Amino acid sequence: MDIRRFRALHAAGATFAEIARETGCDWRTVKKYLDPDSPSTPPRAPSRMGSQPKVITPFVDVVDAWLRAEPRLKGSVIHERLVAQYGFTGNYQRVKMYLQEARPRILAELGVLSDDMAGLHRRFEVTPGSQAQVDWGEEGTLVAGIGNVYSFHMTLSYSRDPFCCFTTSMDMASFWDCHRQAFSHFGGVPGAIVYDRTKTVVRRHVAPGAAVPLHPQAAAFADHYGFAIDVLAAYRPTGKGRVERQVAIVRDHVITGRVFDSLDDLQAAFDAWLPIRRAQTHRTHGEVIAVRATRDRNRLLALPARPYLVADKHLRRVGKDCLVSFQASLYSVPARKIRAGQQVEIRATASMVTIHALAPDEVGVTLLAAHPRATQAGSWVVDEAHWDGLPDGHTRATTLDAPVSPARHDRDDEQGGPNPLAVLLTRSAAAQIPVSRRPLSSYDTAAGLTSPTTVKETR
Repeated sequence: MDIRRFRALHAAGATFAEIARETGCDWRTVKKYLDPDSPSTPPRAPSRMGSQPKVITPFVDVVDAWLRAEPRLKGSVIHERLVAQYGFTGNYQRVKMYLQEARPRILAELGVLSDDMAGLHRRFEVTPGSQAQVDWGEEGTLVAGIGNVYSFHMTLSYSRDPFCCFTTSMDMASFWDCHRQAFSHFGGVPGAIVYDRTKTVVRRHVAPGAAVPLHPQAAAFADHYGFAIDVLAAYRPTGKGRVERQVAIVRDHVITGRVFDSLDDLQAAFDAWLPIRRAQTHRTHGEVIAVRATRDRNRLLALPARPYLVADKHLRRVGKDCLVSFQASLYSVPARKIRAGQQVEIRATASMVTIHALAPDEVGVTLLAAHPRATQAGSWVVDEAHWDGLPDGHTRATTLDAPVSPARHDRDDEQGGPNPLAVLLTRSAAAQIPVSRRPLSSYDTAAGLTSPTTVKETR
């Protein structure tokens, strides 16, 4: 650019050599940049991109495999694992630069929304009776003497007609028992139910795009009632926004600012508020919830004749005190039917806990004990009859008098007859066998310690 400033001087007649002396450059350089056909931009060195191998190149297959298993894996975690497991010597920026190219490509392969579309979702509406959505809410310690309280929510997607019940556990038996209560409340079964990836529905987590393996009990329960299980994709909570919103509404209108004495008191508070909610006009569909719910409930599937009871099964060992531990509570088993350390199977429903032997007895029965389920952790649920035959822990009687032992010959055996030793002594005394008396020296002679003549002389 310094040379181009002299273009007007060259046009006025100045030579290249004169301008070169002014700029301190070679006249050939001046001629190159003052020539009318010279390039408009300064020359640039050829790009070195691709001329040197990237430090991350030998590890791209490993990184791609990790991204396919978990597309949202952080770059800092990837760099840490590469260094620890594969001896990667590059810095974090090299990993970050590669992820800017690799992550969108992997997301496109898996069919997952890219980051620029992650905040967007598609609205959908359903037909009456075709869908419901389920979710849990953790409400904390609402009732004195009870630990955490959980709220189970099911919302009919077409009408937003809500159902809620409260439990002290989110285990499998409680989860499906809440479903039965919801079906009874609505008077039927929806065609499909939307869940997130809870462990009571999904056996294990899989990569995005892969088929989700259902829990066998969930599949059996759904097959019995005739509904389809719809598991949400990862990182897409808006897929069940109807029930997500309902959890917050119940928490605000029923729970917040109140004190409850029991779970029944808490359930009564929801039942009292429910008509108020159903009488409201929903802001999305613009109808009264109860009116729209009539069409929704009329299209539900009929309930089966018999309910399906889901039992949560666990293996436990019997303690020396004939008690079995389950969810921080103890349940008794019959002492005459078990041994210490024996492994048993616990089958827990929402209201009952049954304990079974792993092998049937001679009549083919495995049931050892049945108890009502404890409502509070740390409870003892004991049937006193199970301890029959065991020491009761009472000490022996005490006295300050010296004990008096009866004569042995006066004791009788346990059958009430005479004591055999007493009979033998009595019989020996009656025989009157004469007993001779010998000096002690006779025993020395018999033992070979002295001679017979010595004994005679001593006598």
